[in-house]
Amino acid sequence: MPQYPNRQFLDFEQPIKELYEQIDQTKKLAAKNPKINYEQTLQQLEHSILEKRHEITGQLTPWQRVQLSRHPDRPYTLKYVEKMSTSFIELHGDRNVRDDKAMVGGFAELDGQTVMFIGQQKGANTKLRQLRNFGMANPEGYRKALRLMKLAEKFNKPIITLIDTPGAFPGAEAEERGQGEAIARNIYEMIRLKVPVICVIIGEGASGGALGIGVGDRVLMMENTWYTVISPENCSSILWRSWEKKEVAAEQLKLTSKDMQGFGLVDEIVPEPEGGAHWNYDEAAQLLKEAIIRNLNEVKDIPAETRIEQRIEKFGKMGFWEE
Repeated sequence: MPQYPNRQFLDFEQPIKELYEQIDQTKKLAAKNPKINYEQTLQQLEHSILEKRHEITGQLTPWQRVQLSRHPDRPYTLKYVEKMSTSFIELHGDRNVRDDKAMVGGFAELDGQTVMFIGQQKGANTKLRQLRNFGMANPEGYRKALRLMKLAEKFNKPIITLIDTPGAFPGAEAEERGQGEAIARNIYEMIRLKVPVICVIIGEGASGGALGIGVGDRVLMMENTWYTVISPENCSSILWRSWEKKEVAAEQLKLTSKDMQGFGLVDEIVPEPEGGAHWNYDEAAQLLKEAIIRNLNEVKDIPAETRIEQRIEKFGKMGFWEE
């Protein structure tokens, strides 16, 4: 059976939930009637689950992809780091204010080479979500990320950023400590880094919170994620004074991975297991690892000055307009 620790189901995943319930009922019958062989029935139900996951994945709306990107069982940054690499050493603090738990990073070994992982981290339960501030970093989180980037540059190690945030923390105290400046400084400095930088949207990619660690030689996007300037709910509340139009907003924002690739804002879409990354952590991590290593190998032998020029050109020509 696929990995699914807590079996939490979204609205459009209810048909899968019903099949799991049938499996549970069948197992109870098998326990009560050990003389009857239910193995074939269980195998058929398991096959039906795989088919249903494939069917659901093939017809997702933009809003449903937003929901998948926020799935409570979806793997977060530290889970991907654990599954993809070895010898991870987490580094803490911005050497100025405090250690922001919403932003994590450290050196690790990936496919035989040392890299610096940096990413936003959400919590797996209510207590951890509060500790991680729901993946919304304060200014010190972005300054911590920049410190780690400069450390990686000092030792000539590639940087891999994993983006998963509903946005930078919008509190008054964050603005007082220079949230906008911290994000702008990161964008400016990331453009000029001399080491290879690979950025990946692994969940939510919202606004400046994502851009603060989102400038690199290659920008990848996992299949069931989103990347845009504002969440569908907030867009709906601004345009229609209500969250009820969030599905319409998701459609109009063109925020899916296919949309982003079509606009030239991301370089590659990383496939996920059928139904989403939350169904199989190992497979999701392996698919992501292969994409990161391939892109890293393509850019690491390019001279540093050439890489910087290409990075500036890449981000400088993004966007289009009509007069």
